Amino acid sequence: MNADAIALCSATIARHSKSFALASRLLAPDARGEAVVLYHWCRRADDLVDLPQGDPRAAVDQLNAELDLLYSDETPTDITLAAMQQVVRRRAIPRTYPAELLEGMRMDTETTFYENTDELMLYCYRVAGTVGLMMSHVLGVSDDAALRHAAHLGMAMQLTNIARDVREDWERGRLYLPLDLVRRHAGEDLRPYLGGPLPARFRAPLSRVVREVLDTADGLYRSGDLGLRYLSRRSALAVRTARYVYAGIGGCIARKQFDVFAGRAYVPRLRKLYLAAGAAWITLRENRRASSRVFKRATLRSALRFPRDLPPPASMRGWR
Repeated sequence: MNADAIALCSATIARHSKSFALASRLLAPDARGEAVVLYHWCRRADDLVDLPQGDPRAAVDQLNAELDLLYSDETPTDITLAAMQQVVRRRAIPRTYPAELLEGMRMDTETTFYENTDELMLYCYRVAGTVGLMMSHVLGVSDDAALRHAAHLGMAMQLTNIARDVREDWERGRLYLPLDLVRRHAGEDLRPYLGGPLPARFRAPLSRVVREVLDTADGLYRSGDLGLRYLSRRSALAVRTARYVYAGIGGCIARKQFDVFAGRAYVPRLRKLYLAAGAAWITLRENRRASSRVFKRATLRSALRFPRDLPPPASMRGWR
């Protein structure tokens, strides 16, 4: 793979996500390179759709045209797109996964809220669950049983992002918290206030909604944990580190009493290193069945679908 492309993609992950950058450094070199290429493609797509001066719907159309190119016999001229093409070919990533991710981005161009938890879960599956599925291919998983857990882990991380960014999203005119939960706790429709200052009287009800969303995320994180046994020890360490750091954001929100006015939650660097050390300790102590059936290079089935193939974890009542 082109070294310049890897360098560009590595710079993107270092600039936009210190948590994922830390986790990626724990991967084996080949998987690390492919993981940063995948991250760069996802980040680039998100940035194109969010350009303040651009047309987001036209950006999604452009990205779909580029996706056609990635899955064609023609080589893209952009070196990072060419690198992504190599990844999807080498790892046999089903087209439906990146296509679903772009549909999630299209959802962002068409609505500023989600009526209920099921609608939100579809969004989370598309923009983040599919990333977990693509990473399963990058990390050489060959057992289809791992895929549901990988999608759940990505969805848990997206719910954590949503819980962290409530006030910031509100001021951008967006509300990702499910409206049915918001109405139940607030007793009124909050949509007329979107885009302006967040009214202080919504502080307590939104905190209760954030708690429920993070409870759902916890169930999905637990499902994600069950998928780590399908990874090599080194890959499991990297994924567990990312999982612990992301769940740590939720822990920070909880310590702030789920208060959407309490400022952006983040995990300090020393805490991240502590969590990485904890992930290493647990990974080393695991009894792993390193069988060739699990870790050999093999083609996973064509694609998982939402919601047919992705019922919620057994530990959760519905999605709530």
